[in-house]
Amino acid sequence: MYSLAFVLPLWSVCSLLATSHVMDLEEALKLVGEFGPYQRRAVAVLVLTQVYMACQSMLIVLVGFSPEYRIKEQQQQDGVLISQRVTFTEDVDTIVTEWFLIKQQAYKVSLAGSLFFAGLLIGNVIFGPLSDKIGRKPVYLTGLFFEVIFGYVTAFAPTYEVFAASRLLVGLMNGGIGLVCFVLTQEYVGKSYWAMTGTLTSMTFAVGIALFGALGYFIQPWRSLATAANSSGVLFFLLSVTLPESPRWLYSQGQTERAEEVLLYMAQRNGNAVNRLMLQRVGASKAGDHKNRGAGVLQLIIHPVLRLRTMVLMYVWYACSLVYYGLTLGAGETSGSRYVNVAMYGLVELPAYPLCMYFINKHWAGRRKSIAGFLCLAGSACLCTTFIPENAGTLLSVTSLALVGKLMVSAAFNIAYVYTSELYPTVIRNAGLGVCSMSCRVGGILAPFVPSMRALHTSMPFTVFCLSGLSAGCLGLLLPETLNRPAAETLEELGSPNHSRVLESKPLLYKDENWSSNHK
Repeated sequence: MYSLAFVLPLWSVCSLLATSHVMDLEEALKLVGEFGPYQRRAVAVLVLTQVYMACQSMLIVLVGFSPEYRIKEQQQQDGVLISQRVTFTEDVDTIVTEWFLIKQQAYKVSLAGSLFFAGLLIGNVIFGPLSDKIGRKPVYLTGLFFEVIFGYVTAFAPTYEVFAASRLLVGLMNGGIGLVCFVLTQEYVGKSYWAMTGTLTSMTFAVGIALFGALGYFIQPWRSLATAANSSGVLFFLLSVTLPESPRWLYSQGQTERAEEVLLYMAQRNGNAVNRLMLQRVGASKAGDHKNRGAGVLQLIIHPVLRLRTMVLMYVWYACSLVYYGLTLGAGETSGSRYVNVAMYGLVELPAYPLCMYFINKHWAGRRKSIAGFLCLAGSACLCTTFIPENAGTLLSVTSLALVGKLMVSAAFNIAYVYTSELYPTVIRNAGLGVCSMSCRVGGILAPFVPSMRALHTSMPFTVFCLSGLSAGCLGLLLPETLNRPAAETLEELGSPNHSRVLESKPLLYKDENWSSNHK
């Protein structure tokens, strides 16, 4: 009887110790479920939000469509001009026809598009550090809420000035929540699923562009279209309210108990019988990382290897963005139905993702040759459009070649994310990606003005895209290959023969890791 009484408490203590095993976050996620039913639903909400964000990004393509017009001048007998009567040849309702954005006022359409991309740049700069400081969920929900509010301001803007200001604010929120949304899709799941969730995010953005083209076909008045495109944001906001905070962010901030609560909640919703989790306590071991952040951007300038890499990468990202958004925003101005063109410019991106995954992992292509090749092919496709007449056949037309260019630059854009992250040492990777992202947004700001260069010559926009793609592709060959090579962890490692070479590096035996890409 005594021995039995002793054994039972001992068994209870052993059970408690077994369930109280201290583990790191990756171990805990494997126990909870790396991509269980609850995470699938949460990621689905975040991924589908990309449809709303794509609609806002492409809104100016349809609401800013400029039909052909005729101007009839009325004069008195003495030759004094009394008035001008503008007649549009196509019965459409856009901001151009409502506010007569023609002739000297035509630049305002491109300006509204550029203001949106300027907002993206500001949003990336503000929301990224803010989400690192106060959390992913509050920043994401606040940004989404205000994007919906400003989206309705766009739809009901009484003047062009209000419309333009609202596009800047919508872009600011769109850029901020796009970044946080992507991070959340990664941080809810195990690392083995990062490539999949990153690809899903980018693919859904492309599908969103196609759906916006279809929506524009059925709802053509610009105010109704802007309202309909914005209303989906209300649904996604309501679905996002119940999402938990990122357990990875909580853990990184030392809020271990809250991270354990979120993980236990996920386990419960996944149907896993996990009653207790105990994560390793995070100390101040990463304090050194924060000291390196302030000098990060400075190192990109003063370090001889990083300086050249950064200059080349900034131009590559700029060219990718200029060609990608320039071709997409010009979809409404190419021959054929503008609604079909917008849809096709979205759908043509989808094959880019398997193309990337195939080529960048082949030893005869790798990262360097793949990104250079796709950029040169994009530039070459744009070059070919200058030799094709406007009314050519369906198979070989300006539109079909422009779609090939869009496919190629989409592939290059996706490679740029993984390639850039591998070219920078761990201690300075965030700074490098941040600078390249800012350069990318500069390309986006200039992109809306390129299609309007058709007023100078019909081939001028494609000439700009051709030169940008070809020059960026050639410059990309100056970068070293990173396939099957270990990434540098510190700045000192860049001084070794394996990392300091600009054109090529000696091959090393190293197993390649999974990769993931962000949405544009």
